[in-house]
Amino acid sequence: MNLIRCTQERHAGTILEILNEAILNSTALFDYQPRKPEAMVAWFEAKERGGYPVIGVESGDGKLMGFASYGSFRAWPAYKYSVEHSVYVHRDHRGRGLGRILMRELISAAEEQGYHAMIGGIEAGNAGSIALHESLAFTHAGTIREAGFKFGRWLDLSFYQLILRTPAEPCDG
Repeated sequence: MNLIRCTQERHAGTILEILNEAILNSTALFDYQPRKPEAMVAWFEAKERGGYPVIGVESGDGKLMGFASYGSFRAWPAYKYSVEHSVYVHRDHRGRGLGRILMRELISAAEEQGYHAMIGGIEAGNAGSIALHESLAFTHAGTIREAGFKFGRWLDLSFYQLILRTPAEPCDG
């Protein structure tokens, strides 16, 4: 198993497969329709433009088993030290601790880049993701009730956050 930085050329197809499986079969994403391949071009461009990592874990034979990334939390300047993250593991590789490995690497990347708060929006019924986040010292920061509607039911969106030790010298502007 190897931790790698994902690239559009090598990993976009597998990332799209992982995301689309989650869209169709879970409440991890609040999308209704699978994303199209061209959506990955804009996704990777946004990651590159923002300097946001896309961290993957590959099997010994080079197959992407999961990935994690973050992006801006909100568009206003005062949120510049906060990021919203995501972690997804391919359905064939869940339950092996890959989410924890990816999250630890993502936390390290956020600290290296000088961020202060990592925020995850998790569907309130996703016990596995909530347990993972809590085991990594994320705390519940609030829940928006009935924020989404999917699979014929209302979904609550819970926010979990981790306060990092960085940046050393935050500033306005």
